[in-house]
Amino acid sequence: MVTIGSGATKKIKDYKLSRYACYLTAQNGDSRKSVIALAQTYFAVQTRKQELSEKEYHLLTEDEKRFYQRDLTKKGNYSLNKAAKNAGVKNFDKFHNSGYKGLYNGETANDIARRKNLRYREDILDNMGSTELAAIYLE
Repeated sequence: MVTIGSGATKKIKDYKLSRYACYLTAQNGDSRKSVIALAQTYFAVQTRKQELSEKEYHLLTEDEKRFYQRDLTKKGNYSLNKAAKNAGVKNFDKFHNSGYKGLYNGETANDIARRKNLRYREDILDNMGSTELAAIYLE
């Protein structure tokens, strides 16, 4: 409920927007309104932060890039597993194996482990370079 000009209250719908929808709304809004100007400033600052992060990323060694990408992948997999569980996925081995098959031209996790000469139960993700991890994270 919100209070309107006459002092009465009125029920209004509340919407939850994605970050991208908020960005588009802010960029196309009237910057004379303080809330729009604030949102535009927020997105300008975030864009600049990202530009600086990318610049700094290129200065990292391959090991540092790999550790950074591995951490992003770990967090992404956690979110993916949570969403999959909420959607009713029961067999996570089969679920993740399907992901590998899609990314690796039909190869299963076992095929990849064999090709990379990994020991039994050794984590495939721990044996990827930064570029390969980045590709997985983006998927």
